[in-house]
Amino acid sequence: MVTNTENSLAIILMGSASDRPHVDKIVTELDILGITSVQRIASAHKTPQRLLEILAEYEADQSPKVYITVAGLSNALSGMVDGNVTAPVIACPPYSASYGGGDIYSSLRMPSGVAPLVVLEPTNAALAAAKILAVGNPNLTERVKSYQQTYRERLVDADETLME
Repeated sequence: MVTNTENSLAIILMGSASDRPHVDKIVTELDILGITSVQRIASAHKTPQRLLEILAEYEADQSPKVYITVAGLSNALSGMVDGNVTAPVIACPPYSASYGGGDIYSSLRMPSGVAPLVVLEPTNAALAAAKILAVGNPNLTERVKSYQQTYRERLVDADETLME
């Protein structure tokens, strides 16, 4: 069983190692927000039993958690994860130039009873995870506020620079 001493966890599941660059962007933002994350590789198409074993391992831990799924092309990963866990699932599929982004539809349409959230930007997927985990966690709520304030300050600084 996985034990999480930080009391909240972002579990990032990627469909293959080729999704790593997209995942790295999510991990960077989660680190900035002070959220512990783990990364795993499992394919809903090629290794479904392994995926279910991984999910059972994390579901046994009662700590607050959120799953972030990263799979492109035919994104069965997000639906399979969401259909087998009770924690929130955020689908963050990488852009596929070979399909002109058309493969996004496999992340948007899910059957009844399966409802992963879809966030396309990796940094925003991390922020969405932080906001979910911040419910009932005042320390994380303050970190989210600070994170958002940093982005607001960047805009003010850019405007002031423009006006010089």
